[in-house]
Amino acid sequence: MNELSIWYASLDPMLRFYWWIAGISTIVFVVQSILTFIGIDATDTDADFDVDNTLDMGGGLNLFSVKNVVALLMGIGWGGICFYPLVGSHLFAGFLSVVTGSLFVALFVFIFRQTRKLERNGAWSLADCVGLVADVYLHIPPQGKGQIQVSVHGSIHELTAVSDGVDIPTGRKVRIEAVIDESTVKVSTI
Repeated sequence: MNELSIWYASLDPMLRFYWWIAGISTIVFVVQSILTFIGIDATDTDADFDVDNTLDMGGGLNLFSVKNVVALLMGIGWGGICFYPLVGSHLFAGFLSVVTGSLFVALFVFIFRQTRKLERNGAWSLADCVGLVADVYLHIPPQGKGQIQVSVHGSIHELTAVSDGVDIPTGRKVRIEAVIDESTVKVSTI
């Protein structure tokens, strides 16, 4: 512990400032990440402010969110720690650390938007099936109903199917042409 305090005391005051910013913002970032991964996110809080938010970027992402500010500060801190010893100039190191912080924010926004694309609603309707190819599961008689299996949004569904008076045997590929009612579709052979 004594070596650590001697090392810290030997640092330039500007470098100490960067270490404080990097340390505190990294701890906050780690806590935010852990809370997000276990499902307790900042979006679960119930706070109301009377502010007109014109910086909404869509998809639940605001330009000046707590996560973005933490990412900016973390980038400034770690950028300053990395660049200050290399350039030696307070002004140029500060500029490079702000650029690094901005890149951290841009990376965070990119990752957030990419993960938002992974969210998917599991709900589907028969209208989603029109035009899809399905397999006949149970024989479809010319004047009756049979069963088909179709993959909709990555999951297999069994549906009741009718044809235009054509006998369709089990195992045949068919195309879903129309929705008849809430549980039946019209198919044609391929």
